[in-house]
Amino acid sequence: MKIACIGGGPASLYFSLLAKKSHPDWDVTVYEQNPDNVTWGFGVVFSDETMENFKDADYETYKAITDSFVHWDDIDVFHKGQKITSSGHGFAGMQRLKLLQILEARAKELGVTMVHDVI
Repeated sequence: MKIACIGGGPASLYFSLLAKKSHPDWDVTVYEQNPDNVTWGFGVVFSDETMENFKDADYETYKAITDSFVHWDDIDVFHKGQKITSSGHGFAGMQRLKLLQILEARAKELGVTMVHDVI
């Protein structure tokens, strides 16, 4: 099977690496309009539950992501001068570019072809 993913965002990269992992004989290519290591956006946040799903789907990607994430359990809400802390939520976040670099590296490791600067 031949798969072409248009756009090199997190969803496309993660899909491509999971497809290639499941079917190493498939020809999977990701086409991205931006140059390599260029993106827009700020950061990416995942819940602990989402991270568990990553862990089950591809441990290598999960490990690379968790090694780069900042993790927190509390959420502070400020209302009328008071700080209210809610605990036990479990979130992790990182820069979008770092996430793209991790996903692209894993995709390439599995044999996905990346094509940048395509409009």
